[in-house]
Amino acid sequence: MRPLTADSLRGVWATLLLPLNPDDSIDFSRLEAQAETLTRTTVDGLYAHGTAGEFQTLTEAEFDRINELLAGADKPFQLGASHPSAQVQLGRVRRAARLSPGAIQVIVPDWLPLNAYEVLDFLRRTADAADGVPLVLYNPPHAKTTIGPRQLGELAEAVPSLIGLKTAGGDKAWFDEALQSGLSIFVPGHFLASMSSLGAHGSYSNVAALSPNGAVKYATDLDVERRIGEFFAAHVAPLQKAGLSNPALDKFLAAVGDWAVGDWDDAGTRVRWPMQSATAEQVAAARPDARRLLPELFPDSW
Repeated sequence: MRPLTADSLRGVWATLLLPLNPDDSIDFSRLEAQAETLTRTTVDGLYAHGTAGEFQTLTEAEFDRINELLAGADKPFQLGASHPSAQVQLGRVRRAARLSPGAIQVIVPDWLPLNAYEVLDFLRRTADAADGVPLVLYNPPHAKTTIGPRQLGELAEAVPSLIGLKTAGGDKAWFDEALQSGLSIFVPGHFLASMSSLGAHGSYSNVAALSPNGAVKYATDLDVERRIGEFFAAHVAPLQKAGLSNPALDKFLAAVGDWAVGDWDDAGTRVRWPMQSATAEQVAAARPDARRLLPELFPDSW
């Protein structure tokens, strides 16, 4: 596909979730069917190997096979190359770039925090390895190295192929400074409506896990966002407080949404060992509330 730019990186993007067999191996037939189903939705594009894609658990062979599968889907796509090791991540970037994704998502290596010089050196070498494919920096709240708005601007100026930031966002002052970088700012799906008014450009969306088409149609609807917040407070926050990981929460949302069609069931709630998964009982308890609070996300025609 044509490389994305800071101006064209926009909208609601959905992630692939790993369908796992009982032995934790990936069910690639179900993954391919999942990708085909998502290509028929209205999301702006697909991506793989974010936190919800359990990237840190993948072997290099699994990473490559998922990339090939996503590159064959009839939808704009981005590939994550993230890994705690800078060396492994650099190899993933090189291999991902050969498939010409719209962008490659990377993280700052995160076993130890890096200083400002190390972050810049990492991104420059990563950009060289990407060979013209633009980069999106994924800097979640749990990252060892936090990139503030001022440093973000310095990085964008020094690394021209850096086009976007995947972040938790912030308040008006944070956005006012971050937007001066010229980067496309992507925030969590359940905050996209309110943060769009502050300048956010899109989302790698957890709401798309719940309802892909609904996440697009109601992306800037503040009332829907308020009710998503109610649902999250009732059913997602308790799981998070109990220690479930973000991949487990996204798979929980997909199971609650139950939007899968065709010859596959769904991604399932199972996450790779040693992470804990949501239970079928928790999914069943949440489904009625999701449809009561958010009926527009689940019309019969979707």
